[in-house]
Parts: sequence; C-alpha cells; structure tokens
Amino acid sequence: MARLIMVYASMTGNTLDMAEAIVEGINEQEEVVMKDVIEVHADELENYDGILLGAYTWGDGDLPDEFIDFYEEMNQINLKGKKAAVFGSCDSAYEQVGAAVDILIQKLIDQGAEVILEGLKIELTPTEEDKEICRQFGRDFILHFDKK
Repeated sequence: MARLIMVYASMTGNTLDMAEAIVEGINEQEEVVMKDVIEVHADELENYDGILLGAYTWGDGDLPDEFIDFYEEMNQINLKGKKAAVFGSCDSAYEQVGAAVDILIQKLIDQGAEVILEGLKIELTPTEEDKEICRQFGRDFILHFDKK
C-alpha cells in the first residue's frame, strides 16, 4: 500500500471542497493523510510515496500567505522517487489563472518529484460536476501506484 499525503490551503473553502472530493476518489482504493499546510513541515513529504498539494491562487498569481513557509522549506528536501500532483481553486477574473498550481508543480519538479497528472484548476466554488472531476483526479492519481 502506497503512503499518500495531501497538503492544502483553503481560505474560503473552495480548495477544501476540492481536497475532500479528491480524497473521496482516493479512498475508494487507498488511504491518504490530509493536512492543512499550517499543520505540516515540508520534510514530512519525504516519508510518503505520493504527494498531493492544493492551494488557491492569491491576488494576481501568488501562493497563499499560509503556504509561503512550507514552500520555502521545500528547498531543503529531496523528493526523488516521489509521485505528485497539484490542484487548486482559481478565479479567471485575474490575468494569471490558478498560478499557485503552476508554482507548486514547478517546485515539486525542482525537488525531484515526478508530477504524474496535469494540474487541476477549478473555477471558484466547485459545482457537483467539478467535484466529480476532483474525485476522478483522486482515482487517476492512485492508478500510478502498485497495489500490494
């Protein structure tokens, strides 16, 4: 069984709604540890086979403030051999739509992780259809791990 962790930040609840739906998809076959970014240190990621990061985009294309320390801590870790994916809520009213997702994907790659799914960006509050997309994202994520 693969060890999986999800680390997320949510201000309005949109990214949390996405996270919960992704966990539902994963939990159909595996289990995942789900933590708010303020409750975890980046070095904990080294203890897992699979990493999911979720963040809303703040302002014109920034990471949320609560993700900054974690993001900077990631400079000190080695994620070689880890599989990862990123998701987040976004707002197309801004020029850079869902930039936090792209920033986190690049950081994972920089630290050696293999990003196995395209970043998932959902506009504002997830609809029921969006939540099914999130559940499928979770199902697709676990397909990349051997069943033991």
